[in-house]
Amino acid sequence: MSATTSIDLRAQRPPPCWRCAALGLAVTAAVIASFAYLAVDWRALFGATALRAMAKFIAEFFPPDLSPAFVAKAAWGALQTFAVAAVGTLLAVVFGGLVALPASGRFGKAARIASRFGLNFLRSVPELVWAALMVLAAGLGPFAGALALALHTTGVLGRLYAESLENAPPAPERALRESGASRFSAFTYATLPLVLTQGVAYALYRLEMNIRMAAMLGFVGAGGLGQLLYFHLSIFQQAQSATLLIAMFLLVFAVDAASGWLRARLAPAHG
Repeated sequence: MSATTSIDLRAQRPPPCWRCAALGLAVTAAVIASFAYLAVDWRALFGATALRAMAKFIAEFFPPDLSPAFVAKAAWGALQTFAVAAVGTLLAVVFGGLVALPASGRFGKAARIASRFGLNFLRSVPELVWAALMVLAAGLGPFAGALALALHTTGVLGRLYAESLENAPPAPERALRESGASRFSAFTYATLPLVLTQGVAYALYRLEMNIRMAAMLGFVGAGGLGQLLYFHLSIFQQAQSATLLIAMFLLVFAVDAASGWLRARLAPAHG
């Protein structure tokens, strides 16, 4: 290789990214500081006594309780968990879609700012916090879980729907408006079909996530498999808890597979 070629190769190299290096060092320092602050006792965690205790605890989950009566109880809890997630997601689709209209700027700047603030507030509060508040407001049971999921998911879907509306091409709706169509008709027949498939895909994806979260909301009294699991764990019935964990896995797997298949079928239409 000639000297001229070496000089050319050095000239083509990008300059070092000192900002990236500083960011990497800062993240590494933050991680190290976090471990130091938490003061995790690794010897106690991975010591022989701790490992024997964990092995004994895990062994107590086997064999699961597969008696017909308890399997039916677990199936009913799984159905309740799915209903909580489905109702919460459906409510979020409706209200998120409605709030997405002003959040996309269709009713002025003031309405856009106010609606986006509301959506950000709804999604900034975790589902477990909403569930604790809804249990206090509506009482124990699946209704509180459905409301908690609806509130958080409205913030998420509303923001996604608003961005989809903002990114939709305005030419078809403008053409209908110039042809004499009303504002509602132009939106319904021009813009809505362009974002509908993507909106359904978003809703299905959130349903997957809400199934998992609905199972966890039971720990604060919101019904379903989570509430059953919390009850049986609290009285040290590990065999029954194992059955509930299996039911939870099967429910999440089935919903994830069905939702993934539906979203794959929608993808060509969206593309």
